[in-house]
Amino acid sequence: MAVVELLELPGAAPPGAPLVGLDLGEKTIGVAVSDVRRVVASPLALIRRAKFTADAARLFELMRSRGAGALVIGLPVNMDASEGPRAQSARAFARNLIRLNDLPIAFWDERLSTAAVNRLLIGEADASRGRRAELVDKAAAAWILQGALDRLAAAGAPFPGPSIAPRTRL
Repeated sequence: MAVVELLELPGAAPPGAPLVGLDLGEKTIGVAVSDVRRVVASPLALIRRAKFTADAARLFELMRSRGAGALVIGLPVNMDASEGPRAQSARAFARNLIRLNDLPIAFWDERLSTAAVNRLLIGEADASRGRRAELVDKAAAAWILQGALDRLAAAGAPFPGPSIAPRTRL
């Protein structure tokens, strides 16, 4: 599998498999996961970056534990929509992952995701600076993944999973 457009991701991912979102930082990788219906993103883990193969092994382990079948990677484009060194690094990370594990990957514009998460953690969660440092990358990964999930829902992307019958009243 190769990198696909976001709207192609539901058809490329295994039916009923959650999606995983990544926020690639210089020192850490924030990881988030969706529910099986691909509606809600939740922070999952923080991988402290070491060597690529170790980082990838930890990521694949997390994906296996959740039954995840595809990735959404935050693409740090510049404010003018151009791609700089950080975006090129994210694309290289994806290419290297595909060499190790043939899985579908899509990118999602992550402009201002970290700033938005920091504002949320300061304003609403009243998190201290130290606590924010622990939470921000995982929360940014969830922010990125949630944005992609919302885009898929708005586009009417079909959920290729098992149908869930509505509850009936007795």
